[in-house]
Amino acid sequence: MRWMNVRKTYPNQWLVIEAVKAHSAKTKRVLDKISVLESCNDGVSAMQQYRKLHKKYPEREFYFVHTSRSRLDIYERQWLGIRRGHATSAQR
Repeated sequence: MRWMNVRKTYPNQWLVIEAVKAHSAKTKRVLDKISVLESCNDGVSAMQQYRKLHKKYPEREFYFVHTSRSRLDIYERQWLGIRRGHATSAQR
C-alpha cells in the first residue's frame, strides 16, 4: 500500500506501519510499499506498540506515524558509537 492510500483509509489516526519495500535516497528513507500493522488511539500507545514490535523483530523496519502528515519525510541518521546491547565486554 502507498502512503496516499493509507491516509485515505485511516484518516487522522496514529498508525504503526512496516516498510515492506523501501530504499535510501541521499539522507531520506523512501517507503515504496508499506503495511499497516496497527491503528492506535494516541501517539503514546503507537510508540509503545512500535517498541514491542521492534524488540521482537529487530531486523524489520517499523515506524509510528500520524496520517495528518501529507508526506512521509523520514530522515536517516548515521549512528556513531556503540549501541547498548551490541557491545562486548572487555576481558581482563
